Amino acid sequence: MARGSTRPTSRDVAQAAGVSQAAVSLVLGDKWRGRVSAATAERVREAARELGYRPNLAARNLRLGRTRTVLLVVPALTTEFFAGVYTGAARVAAAHGFGVVLYPSPEGIGPARDPFASAQAALDGVIASSMAADALTAIRGDQLPLVMLDSDPEGSLGAATVNLDIADGIRQVTDHLLGLGHRRFLHLAADVPSWTFDVRARELRTRLAPVPGTTLATAHAPISIEGAQHAAETALAAPGPRPTALICDDDKLAAGAYKAARRLGLTVPDDLSVTGLDDLALATAIDPELTTVRLDAELFGERGMQALLAVLDGREPEAGDIPVELVVRASTAPPRAS
Repeated sequence: MARGSTRPTSRDVAQAAGVSQAAVSLVLGDKWRGRVSAATAERVREAARELGYRPNLAARNLRLGRTRTVLLVVPALTTEFFAGVYTGAARVAAAHGFGVVLYPSPEGIGPARDPFASAQAALDGVIASSMAADALTAIRGDQLPLVMLDSDPEGSLGAATVNLDIADGIRQVTDHLLGLGHRRFLHLAADVPSWTFDVRARELRTRLAPVPGTTLATAHAPISIEGAQHAAETALAAPGPRPTALICDDDKLAAGAYKAARRLGLTVPDDLSVTGLDDLALATAIDPELTTVRLDAELFGERGMQALLAVLDGREPEAGDIPVELVVRASTAPPRAS
């Protein structure tokens, strides 16, 4: 059937593909697996593309009782990491006919203004970062199909959890610094009550504990360059042997540590090796460029949205943490000989 002034219908697609209208509905509603063959599904999609067919989403949503809208709850957008999470989630959502509303929780610690008169009436589900979990109660998001990001799988509020392999990232950082010869460590820890930061602290202690001659001090700081500078400067100026390696929970904390080192007359990496975590654009904007752990924010968002779609369809979400990668740059080197 050639394109014309009349809008093609699902019946037209069915005739062009040589299948029933029910098969067309299954394929275009992404519910065909186990019901029709992959070859048939591709034939239906090809016919729809050739005809320029677009499903009537309003009618389909009414039949399904869905708004095809998902809420993504994240901490305040102070870095590009959560923008990447949104990009990945929105890409997968769009491929399945869903939209994503972004809901930043102020300072990452409390509820923002409810974006809907009734979240339950306006949403099909929620994807939420554990750092913004307090916002869920305010919008009744904990009563909707929920996928948690960066959350303890043993105590998660959600029907599914999606995590980056943060513990392995810390292992990679620690092994890198130990391999360079460092034994005196300072952990510049994010002063945010969150499972993901607890994992970093616990894994760092676990990795260093069996290594003879190691010491580990901890300084807590808000996730800001100014707060990190103050906390790092105070810790580095404390009496006793100075740490030779500083492990930061976040690239912004690492940038603050750089400023603290300069104020104390220390050089990175000659006097102090510094590592971050995230691999933000900031990591290559500071000098020397920062050794850090690369987290794939867009893949994180994709996996979160895929997990929510699975929950909505009654399927089991994909298992396994998302791998992370240590990126070694110029901010780390062997400690200066005593």
